[in-house]
Amino acid sequence: MRAFTAAAIQVRPRAEQLTPESIKANIDHAVEYVERCVADTGADLVVLPESVTTGFTPDCSPEQLWDLITDIPGGHAEPFQEVADRLGIYLVWGAYQRGEDRGVVYNAAALAGPDGSIRGVYHKTHPYCTELRSRGGWVTPGHDVPVVDTELGGIGMIICFDGDYPELSRIAAVRGAEVIVRPSALLRSADIWELTNRARAYDNHVYVIGANCTGSDPAGVMYFGNSMIVTPVAEVVARAATHECWISARLDPEAALRSLTPASSIGQGFDHLADRNLEMIRRHADDLTREAATTFPHARP
Repeated sequence: MRAFTAAAIQVRPRAEQLTPESIKANIDHAVEYVERCVADTGADLVVLPESVTTGFTPDCSPEQLWDLITDIPGGHAEPFQEVADRLGIYLVWGAYQRGEDRGVVYNAAALAGPDGSIRGVYHKTHPYCTELRSRGGWVTPGHDVPVVDTELGGIGMIICFDGDYPELSRIAAVRGAEVIVRPSALLRSADIWELTNRARAYDNHVYVIGANCTGSDPAGVMYFGNSMIVTPVAEVVARAATHECWISARLDPEAALRSLTPASSIGQGFDHLADRNLEMIRRHADDLTREAATTFPHARP
């Protein structure tokens, strides 16, 4: 990894029924913010929120949503690819992606390189309970954990609720991720948002860039922003409020693990990846794939 400037942008989707025109307006709005952000910060990597083209809750059936969206690469990806190419940046955005059959929709994050090419696409592996098609929602989960090797460093992608699952980020880190981007439209508290961003960064000694939606989506669901950039020792070095804006920070591999905690005079002597007890993990590997559920009462039907 080399030192570079990263930015997270939080924008609001149009709070109206989804149409081709509203999707185009969301894309144009996001692209405008990318242009303004890069002009202001000189960012090399920019991250936009989850489902930035439509808003998170589409308020329509999976079949209707499938008809409105495109594949990646595809028509809705082209404006993002074009601005990445024109500005010479790496750009990550969240969008619903058309699957193989009508009604199969993936919650995707795409990474475009500074030449405009699609370098990687990730399908959310842990859709939130309300969005799962198997539970009456609209999203089919993915199963792959891509890590994209770039001139900036290894970039892993997770999406929103994925951040609650430490195994996913750990796999990305073991595969070489030095930065994990987290496009989000988080529906829970700002405390949980910060907790999971900082935990995943600290667990794996990676930078985490969380870009969270703000405003309301077509179903009227509200989002609180608070986008943040977190260092490999869990320090929040950039944080947004709730309005549309961007934040940025310099990510420096030489400074990432310099001290035990921010500003400490004690050097960090441990490595959460290298110091894993692999023998213990191998002995109990079956437990990681064994079905389980909480014993506490909760709202799951």
